[in-house]
Amino acid sequence: MSDVLRQIAAQFAAATALDLANFILGVIGVWLMTRQRLVAFPVGLVAVSVQGVLFYQQKYFADALLQVFFFVTLAWGWRHWVRDRGDSSELPVTRLTARGWVLTLGASAAVTAGWALTLGPWLGSVQPWRDAFIAAFSVTAQVLQVRKIFENWLLWIVVNVVAVQSYLSAVGAYTALLYLIYLGLAVAGLLAWRKAMVSAVGRVTSPGDHGADRQSTG
Repeated sequence: MSDVLRQIAAQFAAATALDLANFILGVIGVWLMTRQRLVAFPVGLVAVSVQGVLFYQQKYFADALLQVFFFVTLAWGWRHWVRDRGDSSELPVTRLTARGWVLTLGASAAVTAGWALTLGPWLGSVQPWRDAFIAAFSVTAQVLQVRKIFENWLLWIVVNVVAVQSYLSAVGAYTALLYLIYLGLAVAGLLAWRKAMVSAVGRVTSPGDHGADRQSTG
């Protein structure tokens, strides 16, 4: 453990301004999302842009391309949260249906397998299935998040647990720390969005209005 802590300190000391910006913006962006703040979107757009530049500089072109996808989904999510809230002050949190879960997990598993069997070997990945799982389920979680679907946090928790376990060594200590922070924020987001759904149900006054109980089809 002392080696891990020393490596974290060394990597922080050696971090460039872009590295630190990526770390800080990423954490702030996720925290704002747990609070359902619209400002999470512009912060997130800057964060994934910085991340994309870092990946490109390090020649991780697949990861850099993934940030383009995140940029597009964040931009769409920003519009969705504002345009589709109607007369409400904010877009309500919704849930996946059973069918939505099947489609979500099935598509994610298919992408994981496709990535691990094709892009993984082509890019020379040391752990293609791990990398594919993290990438595919991160994409799925991001899509659910910008659609304001509660279950996004469950997927982020799983993704971050896998990532922390994968990078928990002296070499990957800095990355593991970042994912550990994301894991804590994902748990906080899960609790906060659940509380928001319960509060929304409590505000319903009409017997025929199911408010936040409406489910997304996924």
